[in-house]
Amino acid sequence: MTREPFRCGTVAIVGRPNVGKSTLLNRLVGAHVAITSRKAQTTRHRIQGVLTDRQAQYIFVDTPGYQTQHMNALNKAMNRTVGQVAAEVDAIVFVIDAHGWDERDDPVLKLLPPDAAVVLALNKVDKVADRANVAATLVEANAKRDFAALVPVSAAKGTQLKALLDEVRKLLPEQEAIYGADELTDRPERFLAAELVRERVFRLLGDELPYSTAVVVEKFETEGNLRRIAATIYVDRPGHKGIVIGEKGAMLKRIGTEARHAMEALFGSRVFLELWVRVKSGWADSEKALRQLGY
Repeated sequence: MTREPFRCGTVAIVGRPNVGKSTLLNRLVGAHVAITSRKAQTTRHRIQGVLTDRQAQYIFVDTPGYQTQHMNALNKAMNRTVGQVAAEVDAIVFVIDAHGWDERDDPVLKLLPPDAAVVLALNKVDKVADRANVAATLVEANAKRDFAALVPVSAAKGTQLKALLDEVRKLLPEQEAIYGADELTDRPERFLAAELVRERVFRLLGDELPYSTAVVVEKFETEGNLRRIAATIYVDRPGHKGIVIGEKGAMLKRIGTEARHAMEALFGSRVFLELWVRVKSGWADSEKALRQLGY
């Protein structure tokens, strides 16, 4: 038998907020490289995750969920990122909810170049009780665009992910691997540390705190098997600062403890983490502030 040629290429994961893009990336890569929460707008940066097997190397790019509300400078920058990534990659995985096509999926679809190779992933099939609904969604989606493939999946359960990878692999160019076989992301640990703190803020305070929260790592030092990290959580209003700190500092302590455990699991080392909370009013609608905070 003729051996299949090795393939390597970039793959964008796109979709509206809360369809499970970051969960899908983490499950495919096998590590926590993208933060997740029930709160929309969790992902703000392109996050590159790498999966290498015997037949291919998939360089995944997780994009922000396309925003249609609260069009401040931050959301405009995030939407530009979605369009830019879609135009630069070898293949696209367009993620929608398996419960049905949503009108909020249409603006994302319009961003995708007409000649782009797109695989449609219907995520959260484990949440759909009636399989006829999944079939109806496939029919409706197929009428929207000539997709390269349509694959029902569950990122949370790991269902049908091999089938998804098989379809994506067909779209990648024949070439050698770009990253080492054991590399999982191109993002530095400093960036990942900030994201893990922000994830805990969103997960613990998602119903109380607005989107205007950012995290900046002020210090990242490695001493043998210990990482000393100091980070600042920026909020938009003085009242938000009190929410993050909590009564007698209890919430900030919990955020720090949970973020530290996540870092230790990802970095494979002990972590000493210090957190501060500061107010930076209007940062989400200021181009200058966005640049200062790394957007």
